[in-house]
Amino acid sequence: MAVEKLIVDHIDTWTTALQTRSTAGRGSSGKIDLYGIKKLRELILELAVRGKLVPQDPNDEPASVLLERIAAEKAELVKQGKIKKPKPLPEISEEEKPFELPEGWEWTRFGNIFKVSSGDALTSNQMNTLGEYPVFGGNGINGYHDSYNVAKRTLVIGRVGYYCGSIHITPNHAWVTDNAFITHFSESNFDLDYVEILLKATNLKEDESATAQPVISGRKIYPIILAVPPLEEQRKIAKKTYELLGLCTHLEQHSLTNLDAHQQLVETLLTTLTDSQNANELAVNWTRVSEHFDTLFTTEASIDALKQTILQLAVMGKLVPQDPNDEPASELLKRIAQEKAQLVKDGKIKKQKPLPPISDEEKPFELPDGWEWCRVSEVAMFTTSGSRDWAKYYSESGALFVTMGNLSKNSYDLRMDNRRYVNPPENGEGLRTKLEPFDLIISITGDVGNLGLIPEDLGLAYINQHSCLLRFIPICRNYYFPELMRSPLAKLQFNAPQRGIKNSFRLSDVETIVIPLPPYKEQILIAEKIRVLMNICDVLRASIQSAQQTQLHLADALTDAAIN
Repeated sequence: MAVEKLIVDHIDTWTTALQTRSTAGRGSSGKIDLYGIKKLRELILELAVRGKLVPQDPNDEPASVLLERIAAEKAELVKQGKIKKPKPLPEISEEEKPFELPEGWEWTRFGNIFKVSSGDALTSNQMNTLGEYPVFGGNGINGYHDSYNVAKRTLVIGRVGYYCGSIHITPNHAWVTDNAFITHFSESNFDLDYVEILLKATNLKEDESATAQPVISGRKIYPIILAVPPLEEQRKIAKKTYELLGLCTHLEQHSLTNLDAHQQLVETLLTTLTDSQNANELAVNWTRVSEHFDTLFTTEASIDALKQTILQLAVMGKLVPQDPNDEPASELLKRIAQEKAQLVKDGKIKKQKPLPPISDEEKPFELPDGWEWCRVSEVAMFTTSGSRDWAKYYSESGALFVTMGNLSKNSYDLRMDNRRYVNPPENGEGLRTKLEPFDLIISITGDVGNLGLIPEDLGLAYINQHSCLLRFIPICRNYYFPELMRSPLAKLQFNAPQRGIKNSFRLSDVETIVIPLPPYKEQILIAEKIRVLMNICDVLRASIQSAQQTQLHLADALTDAAIN
């Protein structure tokens, strides 16, 4: 099957096979990769170096003659003393040949046709000087310099670091650093553009040194076997490959544009929900969104946006209708204050410091009747952070030790894939942070605002000093408050302060977070409505992930079929 036909006939598979790379914390959709386009690029390179991209011409000079000519040229250079006699490389066994070559092609080892040498070192200051010559390092252009050490288009191989093995071609004048290899080969017998394709399709890191920082050496790459076509076919392959890779770039840009446009449409329509002025307008806007549900919510990013909108509607009092017969939140706050006063009197909590009044600037939207703005500390028994020096109490079993690694982003589910345990002394200082059901754990250093809600069946557990323990007053131990703390309103406040090198939050910052408080009965209704809607979102996400997995398998299957 011609590659153009393969692309056109399966265009949907190539452009809709998406892969989500996870970012920090569970509940984050991460970055989308166009997996299908990536596989298509890999397929084009693989077909190119297998001789399946262009037809063979029996009139072309065979590669065996080309290799003999290269060997003769090297022997003459040795005879003239211009190069040292290279060490002979082993013959290629049948077991080493990964596939059958077309007529006129030959197998050879990298070192039979290439010699590599390291570039010249440059300091970062030298690299940043004003200069017209690009500096090539392990990952292509790293800066510019006022001098050059290659004076023609040169193939460069990344030698050190994460990108070692990456392939680049310099312009006519450039500087190559010692983090890269300069390649030397017979340009009268090898087309430079084909060599770029050949090496991009070859895993040069297969035998890389087992060091902390990846490094490749000539000793390691010289034995690698390569497929060599006739010179004229090299040129045809290079032309065809670049043409097809250009098509891939066009498809990629088109797909990314469509994804961006789709996400913009989703965000615009969801914004109309949160901007609704009353229940009637919200109902109209929701109808508009729901009519296109199956076309709007087709990516994980769109599902995440929908979840955030649901939470924002919840904290704005727009998710469930208000009941004028409910006890207003102002009365609830009075009852909470009385309960806290009794707890202070009983010596169960300390008397809290007076909180600053909430200014109009701190209120981002108008609340429904019966709701009140308050600060977290008004509905909490206390906030505290974990103790230090837990390391000496680590053990293989015992009480669960909840750390920032157990907290989630965009969720309050504890991540239990990484469990640690402690056995603290009976009267140790750390016992004050023994966790109870419905305690909310909040990361207050690094990635601030990650959450973990302590379930009823967790058992004995403690926290470390990088987390805040937020314990609500008993009447407020329901799911409205953890939902509130993962809403866009809470995130806005978590992301506000920047202290030191890393984003950090103090306990006092948690205590003064401004939150909207509904009547007690409405809290329960809101939490239940969120649960129902989030379950729908999770079903949608699972369906999307299943469809994406199918597309990934199809892309892999098409690639294998085309190669084999």
